[in-house]
Amino acid sequence: MASILPVFLVLVIIAALMTAAALFVPKGPNHTVIRTGLMIALAACYLMWMVTYMAQLHPLVCESR
Repeated sequence: MASILPVFLVLVIIAALMTAAALFVPKGPNHTVIRTGLMIALAACYLMWMVTYMAQLHPLVCESR
């Protein structure tokens, strides 16, 4: 049986990557745009992965034999 633990583990990893993106983007005229773009991309990738994982963990339609 699958666990919900990977959802929280990947969330921690994504939060760490977002923090790294916020801290290590070089200063410049577009640093806010780059930082925001990286954070939105990471959040979108996490949400897509989580929805797909949860849909496989708890399917809406079950097989009937």
